[in-house]
Amino acid sequence: MAGKLYLCATPIGNLGDMTPRVAETLNMVDLIAAEDTRNSIKLLNHFDIHTPMTSYHEYNKVEKAKYLIGQLNEGKNVALITDAGTPAVSDPGEALVQLCYEAGITVTSLPGAAACITALTLSGLSTRRFCFEGFLPADKKEKNAVLDDLKRETRTIILYEAPHHLIRTLGELLEALGDRRVTLCRELTKKFETVLPTTLQGALSMYESEEPRGEYVLVVEGKSHDEFRREQEADWQSISIEEHMGIYEEKGIGRKEAMKLVAKDRGISKRDVYQHLMSAGENVRKGLE
Repeated sequence: MAGKLYLCATPIGNLGDMTPRVAETLNMVDLIAAEDTRNSIKLLNHFDIHTPMTSYHEYNKVEKAKYLIGQLNEGKNVALITDAGTPAVSDPGEALVQLCYEAGITVTSLPGAAACITALTLSGLSTRRFCFEGFLPADKKEKNAVLDDLKRETRTIILYEAPHHLIRTLGELLEALGDRRVTLCRELTKKFETVLPTTLQGALSMYESEEPRGEYVLVVEGKSHDEFRREQEADWQSISIEEHMGIYEEKGIGRKEAMKLVAKDRGISKRDVYQHLMSAGENVRKGLE
């Protein structure tokens, strides 16, 4: 009988945030797969946990996943931990979870600290709808594609950034999104926890004269629905009603339903769309006579 993979959330700073269930599980399993064993040994020693460890990180995730799947198939229980927070969130653990399901291995998650959620609740921005982007891609083309998507994002946006890239990222966000509200969080749950509600321009100005320190979580205000709607209407006005109808009809949407959608997009009545199409049709017929 195969073992089970336990995704164990560990503290993001304050060791008091370790849950009793996670501590108990780390003691119970046969093996702990850790992002950095040198870092995790401090955590295990603090809680008097002596379970064997092996490394599992971005640079060995392919080969080590095969080894871990083998251990699980032999009936051993394995716990996965990161340096801080919840495994598989912006983390190579997601690949191991996928492989476990493909191999028919049971996976369970033990909830706990997550920097993205902690920062969101501290941000003072809307928490009802949000999206998590993690770190922006290093590749310039991929990064530009993500930033282009974020221009239209109406949900609150959560990003991670390292101190040596913070100023560059703030500048790129300001250029792509305009001057939005942002809350910068660092040293979360630690003694010198800092939460700074400001704007992208305000943050950029501050860090041009102050060196960023610590890992950052950026919580950025989404585009307002009114602004999003105005921009959409402006985009639709740049094409003809006939072209607009064609976009929906190419998706297999019936003509009557397409007319309703076009009217809604353009802020006009369905009758206006109908009359325009009838007029355009008569003009076409006259041109063929």
